[in-house]
Amino acid sequence: MKKILLTSLVLAAAFLGYHQAISMDTTMEKPMEDMVENSRSVVFAGGCFWCTESDFEKLDGVIEAVSGYTGGHVDKPTYKQVSSGGTGHIEAVKIVYDPSKISYRQLLDHFWRHVDPTDAGGQFVDRGDQYRSAIFYANDEERQIAEASKQDLAASGPFERPIVTDILPLGTFYEAEQYHQDYYKKNPLRYKWYRSGSGRDRFLENAWSGEKMKSEKKMAAAPMEVQNQKMGYEIPGDDELRKKLTAMQYRVVREDGTEPPFNNEYWDNHAAGIYVDVVSGEPLFSSTHKFDSGTGWPSFTQPLQSENIVEKKDMSWLMVRTEVRSKHADSHLGHVFEDGPKPTGLRYCINSASLRFVPAEALEEEGYSDYRHLFQ
Repeated sequence: MKKILLTSLVLAAAFLGYHQAISMDTTMEKPMEDMVENSRSVVFAGGCFWCTESDFEKLDGVIEAVSGYTGGHVDKPTYKQVSSGGTGHIEAVKIVYDPSKISYRQLLDHFWRHVDPTDAGGQFVDRGDQYRSAIFYANDEERQIAEASKQDLAASGPFERPIVTDILPLGTFYEAEQYHQDYYKKNPLRYKWYRSGSGRDRFLENAWSGEKMKSEKKMAAAPMEVQNQKMGYEIPGDDELRKKLTAMQYRVVREDGTEPPFNNEYWDNHAAGIYVDVVSGEPLFSSTHKFDSGTGWPSFTQPLQSENIVEKKDMSWLMVRTEVRSKHADSHLGHVFEDGPKPTGLRYCINSASLRFVPAEALEEEGYSDYRHLFQ
């Protein structure tokens, strides 16, 4: 049983009984069937698998998340065995996803923002090796991407302590008992009590809000040439930018201009590849999410890298719209509207002038190999 630290008798009753109040099922080992063509799966451990499952199933592009156990030496373990320790297994979640909608690197970025990667003894109130954080790789490419992601977090993340999350080869994944699956849906009240009392959300909010404040304070105090180098993206100064860009590109990205419809570079581009910021090169959109909106501007149902997109309220032209800008270069990109097709219902209406297209066959050559799988 998980050892929950409580501060009130009411929560104590809920917490001490939250895993035993339901009848036990038999653990089953079985391969998960593909739910869409060319779907993939990845296994992450982030402490209590109820929380990890909940965090990932809400992510666009994730088809399903399944709670289970992996990494140990006991065949077909039960929850009682794993939670007691000694089996070598870790509570983990198998995430089935559509690689045309979300990349492995994006899943890693989401994972880091939902765990304490500096805690080697468990996660939040759940203590023991069986609750530690881990990334399980299925092949060498995943291992390399995961290790690079971990290094990036150590270099630029909010944590002063070392990143200790394990990166391990994936072995047999055993599905947990049925009552653990979709627990946050089946038992929302108990789940909310557990999650609130665990301290997970408070820790994450404090960690990442502190990083934002630290970054903003540091950037505000830095000279302009230092501010122009954010997150490893080289941002040219204004004089250099005027020389590098066309008059239209400069007017769009720096003066919030809008190019004419049907008379721009990418509105009818149907080639496979990704679209990056014309100033910084940060990845923004993918041809896999592009559609013909009939407006005469490039339109996408979602960003390729949501972390690189900033949305702001735009009150110009006597209307309220949502402006879209790039995070690192602060380039004006366009606007997002709620009249797009499924699955998102969104239409990111973007100026070609703010983008540079990188063809699928040139991704590795130009340093965007993380996105090759989208076009294989």
